[in-house]
Amino acid sequence: MESFLISTGVVALGEMGDKTQLLALLLATRFKRPVPIILGILVATLANHAFAGAVGNWIASALGPNWLRWIVGVSFLGMAVWTLIPDEIEDDLETGKHVLGVFGTTAIAFFLAEMGDKTQLVTVALAARYQDLIHVVAGTTLGMMIADVPAVFVGDWLVRKVSLKIVHTVAAIIFAIMGVLALLNVGQAFGA
Repeated sequence: MESFLISTGVVALGEMGDKTQLLALLLATRFKRPVPIILGILVATLANHAFAGAVGNWIASALGPNWLRWIVGVSFLGMAVWTLIPDEIEDDLETGKHVLGVFGTTAIAFFLAEMGDKTQLVTVALAARYQDLIHVVAGTTLGMMIADVPAVFVGDWLVRKVSLKIVHTVAAIIFAIMGVLALLNVGQAFGA
């Protein structure tokens, strides 16, 4: 039970303000369908954290912290640019002509967004510490849901009150700041 509770608390706190929480907000503003988004987050998190427990440690050690920092930093900057550019996919999402559907789009987006993320690495560390993969994955998944589900409902409300262009601009700024901070290794300077 300790491994489950600690995993839940650590990830719930660590996810506050994280990119996946922002992704939940963005998906809610695009799709306006909370239930498939929440189910997509759940499935993606379970798959990603199970993967993290099984092979995440090997990936982190193979890449090393320096490469991982650069990959994460550039990815954030790429997401910032992508957020500002309306493309065919976004047009399809808004007209309802998306190939993967709300659930599929959410599941894939969340799975990819969690690759190399701090919660994925925390899951690896917790699984190694407790050697209790099932309880750790269940706890980290619950922690993600505690942090991200409220963002889905706030996003649905927000889309009715604020223009989508403003949401995209704010999201792009946040992603850009996170990318620059990762590239500058700011978290490591403070022992994070």
